[in-house]
Amino acid sequence: MKIKSIHVYSDDGRRRDVNFHDGLNVITGRSSTGKSALSEIIEYCMGGSDFKIPEGAIRDRVTWYAVIYRFEGEEVLVAKPAPAPAAQSGSMAMVRRGAVIEAPEFSELKINDNDDGVVTLLSQLLGIPDNMTDVPIDNSRDSFNTTIKHTWYYLFQKQTIVTNKDQLFYRQNEPFQPQAIRDTLPILLGVSGRDKFALEAQLRVLQRELRLKTKLVQQAREAVDNSEERAFGLLSEARAVGIIPSDAAIDPGQVIDLLRRALSWQPQPVPDDDGQRLSTIERELIDLRERRRETQRRIDGAQQFARRADGFQSEAFEQKDRLTSIKALPFNEATGAWQWPFAQENLGMTTSIAQALLSEVESLDRELNAVTGERPALNSYLTEQQEEVVSIGEQIRTKELELASAISASEFITEMGNRNNAASRVVGRISLFIENLVPDTELARLKNEEARLKSRVSDLERRLGADDSDARLMSTLSNVASYMGGYINSLGGEFGQFPARLDLHNLTVVIDRPGRPVYMNRTGGGENHLAYHLAALLSLHRFAAAYGQPIPRFMLIDQPTQVYFPSEQAYEEAGGSIERTEKDADLEAVRRLFEMLSHFTTEDAPGFQLIVIEHANLRDEWFQQALVEEPWTKPPALVPEDWPDVPID
Repeated sequence: MKIKSIHVYSDDGRRRDVNFHDGLNVITGRSSTGKSALSEIIEYCMGGSDFKIPEGAIRDRVTWYAVIYRFEGEEVLVAKPAPAPAAQSGSMAMVRRGAVIEAPEFSELKINDNDDGVVTLLSQLLGIPDNMTDVPIDNSRDSFNTTIKHTWYYLFQKQTIVTNKDQLFYRQNEPFQPQAIRDTLPILLGVSGRDKFALEAQLRVLQRELRLKTKLVQQAREAVDNSEERAFGLLSEARAVGIIPSDAAIDPGQVIDLLRRALSWQPQPVPDDDGQRLSTIERELIDLRERRRETQRRIDGAQQFARRADGFQSEAFEQKDRLTSIKALPFNEATGAWQWPFAQENLGMTTSIAQALLSEVESLDRELNAVTGERPALNSYLTEQQEEVVSIGEQIRTKELELASAISASEFITEMGNRNNAASRVVGRISLFIENLVPDTELARLKNEEARLKSRVSDLERRLGADDSDARLMSTLSNVASYMGGYINSLGGEFGQFPARLDLHNLTVVIDRPGRPVYMNRTGGGENHLAYHLAALLSLHRFAAAYGQPIPRFMLIDQPTQVYFPSEQAYEEAGGSIERTEKDADLEAVRRLFEMLSHFTTEDAPGFQLIVIEHANLRDEWFQQALVEEPWTKPPALVPEDWPDVPID
C-alpha cells in the first residue's frame, strides 16, 4: 500500500493535486505552506474520524479531502468532506475502487460509505488477517481486532516526534496507545498466527460456559441440601391453609408425594375455625417449653445434689484419713476387735470417748457406702433427663417452624381476605418448588457436563501453552535489530559501534553497550535521537517489506534535517532554498541523511515510498529528481491564495 496522490477541493469546485512516486519523495519550502498538513490528510482519509487539520487557510478554504492509495493490481480513492466549522470530527466518506483511479471532479463527490467501511476495506486489501489481540484471558482489558489504524504508529514521524528522545512512535504519548502498540505489533509482524486466535476464542467461550455450568451445579447442590427443610415448611403451610388435612399422618419419605398431590387442590369453602390450627400449635409450644423448663429444673436439682454429695464424700474421706493417721481407731487388725492403742484388750471400750469415736467411724462408713452406691443411679438419671431436654428442644424447633408457616399462612388469609387465595399462593409456591426440585439424576448430569467442560478447557490451555509466539517474537525483533546498527552508523549516531535493538516493552531504542545498556532517553543530542528514530522505523519497514508483512510501504518524515541547522530560525529561513541550505546547514550531514534514505528505497526495500517534508534543499541531481514539486512558497502552496473561504452556515 502506497500513496498515489493527495487532492483538496475548494468550495467553487477547483482541485489541487499532489502526486507521488515510488522511492524518495521530498516536499520542501517555506513554513505555513501546508506541508505538515499532508500527514493529517492521509490519516483523515485512512478512516481517522478526528479532524486534525491545523487552523488557517486549509480549514478555511477546503471543502473535501481525498487520497488515492495504490495496492498491487488495484487503486482505491477515499474522499471525505470537511466537518462543519464547529465540529472536531467527520466520519462520512466516499470510496471508489478500480484498476486505475483518477481524481474525480468536484461534482462527482458523493458520500457512499463511512470510516468503519474505509478501515475494513483498507485492512483487507493490506492483508491484515482476521485476528484478535493476544490479551491474557484474566486481564482487565478486552481483546480487539488489529486494523490498518494500528499501522499509523509506524507511518508518521512528525516534526515533534522525529527527534524526541522520550517518544519513538506516533501517538505513543496518548492514553492506552503504548499497550495497543505492544498488543498489535506482533500481529503485524506475522508472529501471532490465526490458529492461536481461534483457540483463544474457543477457550473464552468454553470458560464462560464452564462458569455458568459451575454455578448451576452449585445451585443444584444447595437446592438438594435445602429441599427437605423447604418441603416440610411448605407441607406445614399446606396443612395450615387446608390443602392437606391437619390431622393427616406424615411419613418423612412421602413428603414430596404429598406436595405433588397438593398441586391438584381445588378451592374449598372456608371453614369456621381458621384460627384453631394456630392456637393448637401455640398451646403445644407452651406445653413443650414448660416440660423443658421442668426437666431442666430436675437436672439442676440432681446436679446440685451430686455436687453436695461430692463435697460430703471428700470431707468424710478426709476425716477418716485424719483418724487413721493419728492411730486413733480402736481396731486390732490381728483379732478384729476394737481397742485402744498400747492398751490391754477391751480396756476402756465402754467409756464415752470410745463409744463416740466408734460411732463416728461407723457413721462415716455407712454414709460413704450410701453415697458411693447411689452414684451410678444418679448418673443414669442425669443422662436420661438431658436426653429428654434435647428431644423436647427438637420438638420445639419443629413446632416453631410449623408455627411460623402457620402464621405466614394466617397472614396470607388476612391480607387476601380468604383461605382460598392463601391456599392458591401456597399451591403456587409448591409448584415452583416442585419445578425447581433437582433430582439426583439431574445433579449427576450437571456434574458430568461440568467435568466435560473442564476437560476441554484444560486441553485448550495445554495447546495454547505450547504456543511459541514469544520465541518467534524474540526472533523477529532480533532480525529487526540486525539492521539498526548500520543505519545508526550511517547517520553518525553515538554508540554506533555497539548492537542496537528495539525494546518493545518500553517502546524505545536500546544500545547494548557492555556493562550497562544505554536507553535512547539517556542519550544527548538531536542528531543521536534522529539516528535512533530512523534506525528503528526503517528497520521495521525493511523487515515487513522483505517478509511480506501487512504494514503499508510508505512512511512520512517531517523535517528531519532540523538537527543539522544551528538554530530553528535558521532552519525555517532556509525555506527550500539551496543557497540558504548550503550557507547555514551541516551540508555533509544533510546529504548523508538523504543519501541513506534514497539508498533505503532502492536497495534495502526496493520501491518503498518515503515522503520527506523539509525546509532544506540540495543542488544534487538525484535530490532534485526526488522533489515532488518546486519548493513551496507563498504562492504556490497546498492551497492557492485565490481559493474562496468556505461559507459558514
